[in-house]
Formats: sequence, structure tokens, C-alpha cells
Amino acid sequence: MRIDIISAVPELLESPLAHSIVGRARRKGLVEIEIHNLRDYGLGPRKNVDDYSYGGDAGMVLCIEPVFNLIRDLKAQRDYDEVIFLSPDGEILNQGIANELSLKGNLILLCGHYKGIDHRIREHLVTREISAGDYVLSGGEIPAAMLADAIVRLIPGALTDETSALSDSFQDGLLSAPVYTRPAEFNGWKVPEVLLSGNPKLIQAWQDEQALERTKALRPELLKKF
Repeated sequence: MRIDIISAVPELLESPLAHSIVGRARRKGLVEIEIHNLRDYGLGPRKNVDDYSYGGDAGMVLCIEPVFNLIRDLKAQRDYDEVIFLSPDGEILNQGIANELSLKGNLILLCGHYKGIDHRIREHLVTREISAGDYVLSGGEIPAAMLADAIVRLIPGALTDETSALSDSFQDGLLSAPVYTRPAEFNGWKVPEVLLSGNPKLIQAWQDEQALERTKALRPELLKKF
């Protein structure tokens, strides 16, 4: 898999995508992630990538030309399954979307910044819009890092124990059950006895019950989908 990320502020992406699971997956050759500085395609001697909006609204808007030219050059090198714009207007990122995108070959993630991007980019270049939630950030870099992380960890070989992802929250529509590790007792707080029993059937039944109860208490709206 290859993920190309376009940003006017690429420094915001470098560290989150260089460490932990994503960093290891890149070093193992399981995924290529290339971060492209939109200013390399900027206009004029100052390499401008934004301008004032028509209509007089406040805030600067990313120009169409640098984005078009960069995406054009990327597409000249390979085919892409999706050109994704990270936007508050998009579909809310969830585990199902991450699962779906992890099966793709090549993706472009476009990060907006400032006030937004020229709408013609969204009309003619973008194939999908995804949001990190119903709030506004300074740019799409953090959501892009979130989306890349959610995708990469699902690639076979990215996790040391590949079955780990199967028990994550939302994989089956519910929150995950509580998890514990050593010591079995600390400060008088004990790990549930069933987890120490060594009985897989009892443990699985407890985990299923806990997942349902936690979802009912913390995210009851998920039960309708479940």
C-alpha cells in the first residue's frame, strides 16, 4: 500500500507517522507513506499556496493550481483508488471506513488548511471526504495522521499479534472489554477472577458481556447499529 499526503504544513505530519506501529510498518516495507509539501508547487517567487476568497469572506483559501499540479504529477506515476479530502463536512471516520480503506492499493490524502480549499478541487479532484468529527481544527493534518494510523495498523504484519486488531473497539460494533495485566492485585485492586481461570470459554463469555455492558453505558447509540 502507498499513501501520499498533501499538506501546506508537512512538519505537522512527520513525527506522528514516523514512530510506533506506523513507523515500524514503514520500515518493514508494508506501507509507503510520502508527505508532500504543497509549497513545492507554490505560485510566484514566494511559493504562495493560498489567496483571499472571492466574495470578501475572512480567511485565506488554498489555491486550486498547486493542488491540481501536485495531484496531476502523482497520478502520472501510478493509479489511485481514492483522493480523500479531510474535511469537517465529510463522512465521520469509523472503523468500517478504516477496514475498507486498508484493502486499497494507493491513496491520496489532501489536508486543507486556513479557511479551506478552492471548492473546484472538491468538485473535480476529490473522490471522497472524511471527517474526524463534528468540530473544526486548524487543518487536515491531524485527521490525516489519524486516518493513516487507523488504516496502517490493519495491514497484515503491522501488528506483532495480528489477532489483536480483531478485538479492538468498534470491530464488531461494540466497545472492547476491559483489559488487565500484571500484577493480579495492586493497591487492593484485583483483576477479575475469570481472567485468571485459564478457561477460554468463560473468558470469552465474560468479555462479550463486558463489551455489551460498556457499550450500553458509554455509547448506547452504537447498540442500534449492533
